[in-house]
Amino acid sequence: MAAAPAVAGSGPRRGRRAAATAAAWGGWGGRPRPGNILLQLRQGQLTGRGLVRAVQFSETFLKERDKQSKWSGIPQLLFKLYTTSHLHSDFTECQKILKEISPLLSMEAMAFVTEERKPIQEATYPNTYIFDLFGGVDLLVEILMRPTISLRGQKLRISDKMSKDCLSILYNTCVCTEGVTKRLAEKNDFVIFLFTLMTSKKTFLQTATLIEDILGVKKEMIRLDEVPNLSSLVSNFDQQQLANFCRILAVTISEMDTGNDDKHTLLAKNAQQKKSLSLGPSAAEINQAALLSIPGFVERLCKLATRKVSESTGTASFLQELEEWYTWLDNALVLEALMRVANEESEHSQAPIVFHPPAAPEENGLPHTSARTQLPQSMKIMHEIMYKLEVLYVLCVLLMGRQRNQVHRMIAEFKLIPGLNNLFDKLIWRKHSASTLVLHGHNQNCDCSPDITLKIQFLRLLQSFSDHHENKYLLLNNQELNELSAISLKANIPEVEAVLNTDRSLVCDGKRGLLSRLLQVMKKEPAESSFRFWQARAVESFLRGTTSYADQMFLLKRGLLEHILYCIVDSECKSRDVLQSYFDLLGELMKFNVDAFKRFNRYINTDAKFQVFLKQINSSLVDSNMLVRCVTLSLERFENQMDMKAELLSECRLLAYIAQVPTQMSFLFRLINIIHVQTLTQENVSCLNTSLVILMLARRKERLPLYLRLLQRMEHSKKYPGFLLNNFHNLLRFWQQHYLHKDKDSTCLENSSCINFSYWKETVSILLNPDRESPSALVSYIEEPYMDIDKDFTEE
Repeated sequence: MAAAPAVAGSGPRRGRRAAATAAAWGGWGGRPRPGNILLQLRQGQLTGRGLVRAVQFSETFLKERDKQSKWSGIPQLLFKLYTTSHLHSDFTECQKILKEISPLLSMEAMAFVTEERKPIQEATYPNTYIFDLFGGVDLLVEILMRPTISLRGQKLRISDKMSKDCLSILYNTCVCTEGVTKRLAEKNDFVIFLFTLMTSKKTFLQTATLIEDILGVKKEMIRLDEVPNLSSLVSNFDQQQLANFCRILAVTISEMDTGNDDKHTLLAKNAQQKKSLSLGPSAAEINQAALLSIPGFVERLCKLATRKVSESTGTASFLQELEEWYTWLDNALVLEALMRVANEESEHSQAPIVFHPPAAPEENGLPHTSARTQLPQSMKIMHEIMYKLEVLYVLCVLLMGRQRNQVHRMIAEFKLIPGLNNLFDKLIWRKHSASTLVLHGHNQNCDCSPDITLKIQFLRLLQSFSDHHENKYLLLNNQELNELSAISLKANIPEVEAVLNTDRSLVCDGKRGLLSRLLQVMKKEPAESSFRFWQARAVESFLRGTTSYADQMFLLKRGLLEHILYCIVDSECKSRDVLQSYFDLLGELMKFNVDAFKRFNRYINTDAKFQVFLKQINSSLVDSNMLVRCVTLSLERFENQMDMKAELLSECRLLAYIAQVPTQMSFLFRLINIIHVQTLTQENVSCLNTSLVILMLARRKERLPLYLRLLQRMEHSKKYPGFLLNNFHNLLRFWQQHYLHKDKDSTCLENSSCINFSYWKETVSILLNPDRESPSALVSYIEEPYMDIDKDFTEE
């Protein structure tokens, strides 16, 4: 057998090292065939056997092959790096070699990012590919983790500069070479170790960036309670570091999404919930609990979210971070955009902006002093925006988690809402300008723009904060709370207890509260704006829960109903998402409210307008069914108030239309027909509950058998006997499994309908009665040849 190539030049000591190395790396003993070296290295990388590192070749061989293959000397540099990075090394030579390798890879990575991450081709970025193929990634991981090794009872140390170089090279390789990030993600001990490198400010940004990329592809979510001294680590972060750390937290506290649409069905969610109950809390829930146990964590997030631009870190600190960002390649695009903002601002002011990019620092590593005093305000604002959107995301996820009440209490105490109110005009909803930052390859209206993303995160936070929680009244100021009390007094109804219990020291200050400011911008939003959906959701969440006449009147007085109707009817909105959010909001705004129905009739004052409105409702019942439900419930209440029945029905087109049995039957038939157990989701399950509301109200009037008989006739007229009622039977069986589960909160159904949940359960049981003699049982209306009610739809 031919001898393996020597690992080093000559001499007995180097010969012994060569033999030991060959043994350590799989005992490979063959001479590589010149034409197949890269292929053999790739196979070794995949199998872990054979050729896997540069050190398995002789230095002479690597030098000769480099002349032919133009590898930029990378295999030779890796050979030297391996031989100089042994446990007893002082790493001085390693530092020099890393400085040689780094620019060879960073240029490729910069090119890759600025070309908008085109599909990876090995030939396009050969240096990073060769670096990885000859074992560079594994070698740097070993070097970085040297501090975990004890030698003669002492921990090994490497300098921050060396760690920084290793991290930058690893990140550049991850950016350009497919599969590297996933391989690093599989090294769980390495991922955990990376967190310890964030204790140093010098390596923080590089470490955070690499961790973020790794966690983004990691199959299993990391557990923060496994990170050594997590509480101490986070507590010692300055505000700048904490804001950047939120990018990592965003990945660790959000439930992992499989990306499979089927997994969003309620069947799949119920099955997953059963598994979760047996497995205990998810990794995301454990991570949320770990963060909330850190003293002062939520308070610091609230301070970050609400601090003004003038209160943020000084210009020198900002420029130092921009210098770090220059090597943090994803943010190199941000730097490029920020520089463009600076130049545009300079042109508009006709004053020169003296700002030296990080490529031209002084000896101490900071940009020139002149830049520190002339940094454009727009750059400071954008810097703060990019921080805040990460922080708001984390707060929003925590607000939706298991510790929701605890988080609610803390963010109320730390005055998050009044703080955001003070930032609303100048930062959160500031006017777009020519110098608004736009990321490379995007435009001002793209959801990836920091300005856009901040607004959406802000609206999502308001939605989560207000939804079914009495703290929602913190969105008002003292004067507006007094207005709510006055509305209740004038209507001769009791004040809402949550309003009375609101701590006035924690509410918004200024002329308007946050809710009023939101209504202002909502009414000015362009018809095609993507914000309309989120704005409507945020306002609707304020109304959700037990219906409050005072809350409705507060919004009606500010012209909200007319604005919604203008968008639905006059602008003839085409977006399904926006329409759904507007119909849901309109339903909550009008439910049981006589004044709202009168306002509706004053606006929809012609048959032509009413027909446009009906066309929008009927175009998609999945989107409009919540409004149908609210109008149906309101009609039933108004009918029981004899003094207003005749007046309202004669005046209001909408109530008169819904009051007709053929109209109700048409809605009922279509609501049942557009859903099936296998396709039920959180979005369309409302169709099932709306159909149940129609039948519950029919039952109250002792008309349930009539409605079932009419459904049977409609089936026959469509030439599909049994199809609809079999489907409805299966849907109701699923409803029982879903809503009668011990962990399922039924108060939402009860509060939104003002119908006791026991009545919901009784009605479903009556409909599912197996007795074919019962006039209120579905089976009584399905002819035996068409009976198909025993399907097994359980997803295990």
